[in-house]
Amino acid sequence: MTSPASTPPVTSSPERYVQEKAAASGSSFYYAFRFLPPRRRAAITAFYAFCREVDDVVDEVTDPGVAATKLAWWQQEVGRAFAGSPQHPVTRALLPLAAEFGIEARHLLAVVEGCQMDLTQSRYLDFAALERYCHLVAGVVGEVAARIFGQADPITTAYAHKMGLAFQLTNIIRDVGEDAMRGRIYLPISELQRFDVKAHELLQRQDSERFRALMAFQAERAHALYDEALALLPAVDRRSQKPGLMMASIYRTLLREIERDQFQVLQQRVALTPLRKLWLAWKMQALGRF
Repeated sequence: MTSPASTPPVTSSPERYVQEKAAASGSSFYYAFRFLPPRRRAAITAFYAFCREVDDVVDEVTDPGVAATKLAWWQQEVGRAFAGSPQHPVTRALLPLAAEFGIEARHLLAVVEGCQMDLTQSRYLDFAALERYCHLVAGVVGEVAARIFGQADPITTAYAHKMGLAFQLTNIIRDVGEDAMRGRIYLPISELQRFDVKAHELLQRQDSERFRALMAFQAERAHALYDEALALLPAVDRRSQKPGLMMASIYRTLLREIERDQFQVLQQRVALTPLRKLWLAWKMQALGRF
């Protein structure tokens, strides 16, 4: 079966393809990868490229039926890859490194499942329901990343899941306006009701004091999760998990910028400059400081 995903030129090697995919995203993750030794960097870059491929299906394919078909193809591709016959450059780059870093088919399938939720669900009743989604698209990603970075203590998995949740909530806060343009609201319905914010106000991107109070509540929870995650990280893994701590520094700085801007996220997307991201990553790598 031919991949419904966009196929790179035949001259592009799998390694080059995933490198370009990761770099093109401009994500904070990419800045943390730069400090890793070569094999770990190759593994996290390939895994991140996989996550980008399936996430792009949801964000870029406007026909839900076509998007569902593409995600089903990715499910099949995971099975083929772990059976020894990957077809896509991303899986061809990732699979030779999977066993070495403890990457399993269930991890990749969880990411695909999370993206499938985006096709069938655009509202979440309460925070528990949102957590399930965040577990698939961020917690599992954190778990795999911790393994690639060199996790030694099993407790680090709990840290990685908690940190992944903090990252995803920061993304949700940052992207409220963009998600509204796609008809999606990730903020739990029960919390919209608590702060008297109507769904139509978000979809029409209407700012209000009520909205800012709701967002302050979301930010406070995200900050608490960052603190809880850091408290869970065992001392034995603090050095190996520096790339994750670099990302935490970048994401938490972004969250503070959004707070300083009084949650002007409905009409714009707050972002840090590449230079500032690199500086934050370097500061954590060299000085161990946020």
